[in-house]
Amino acid sequence: MLFVWRGSVLRKITPQLGVVAAVSVLVVVFHGQLLNHKVTLTTVPFSLVGVALAIFLGFRNSASYDRYWEARKLWGRLLICSRDAARQWLSFGPVADHHTARPFVLGLAAFVHAVRHQLRGGDPGADLQRLLPAELVADLRGRRVPAQRILLWLAAQAQARREREGLSPFLAGELDRSLAGLNDAHGGCERIASTPLPFTYSVILHRTVYLYCLMLPFGLLDAIGVMTPIMVTFVAYTFFAIEALSDEIEEPFGTMPNDLALDAMATGIESALLELLGERDLPALPQPVDHVLT
Repeated sequence: MLFVWRGSVLRKITPQLGVVAAVSVLVVVFHGQLLNHKVTLTTVPFSLVGVALAIFLGFRNSASYDRYWEARKLWGRLLICSRDAARQWLSFGPVADHHTARPFVLGLAAFVHAVRHQLRGGDPGADLQRLLPAELVADLRGRRVPAQRILLWLAAQAQARREREGLSPFLAGELDRSLAGLNDAHGGCERIASTPLPFTYSVILHRTVYLYCLMLPFGLLDAIGVMTPIMVTFVAYTFFAIEALSDEIEEPFGTMPNDLALDAMATGIESALLELLGERDLPALPQPVDHVLT
């Protein structure tokens, strides 16, 4: 774990650590003098500010992790509701016909992939073409939120089946409730993606952390001497790493190593739906690279 690079924020904060270490070395070389004036600081103000800074960093990290965990729960809801809808489609009405159920079940998988591409700003064209009818794919071109159009198509399929097979209102309502769960999860993901934490938190945190780490060498020099650069760099690593991690998981739908593995989760949902159809040739799940999934 000491030498893990992928998934670590060390690459992101290395320049800042280099600047802090260089300043600390200069402070030691010049014995804490700045413009021929000795800068005398004790550890007392740094202890007081350090406690407040740690509390503020903890709050920022907790707020970011709350967004990350809520996003993960919403994707869990996408899995549950899509499997529920597929199971209900296969079990309601006459004897289950997996051949006629295939378009509806693949439509559920297409909805999940469309949500993934929307959250990551990608092009869903390839996934939609292999999962949806050609006429629906043509209708989805150029749409800003294709996932909702797919959901409307799924609801229309359910309505047509209810009228064709005389499905009872109760069973039709259960199927519609599963589709509504997909809509709720999609809306929750959009809310997280479009509502970042207030920018002022980042501004205050950046300023405080940088000023604290740049002034810390003057407070430690008289106490620990030449060990100042090492201890200051270690303290800076702690603060910079927590801040960088908070920034990273604040947007959980990105493609950074510590973001949610949406590719793996979407492929897993598709595989689960295909298994309900009785298929054996399932899409390969993404393999982790250095214990990190995309």
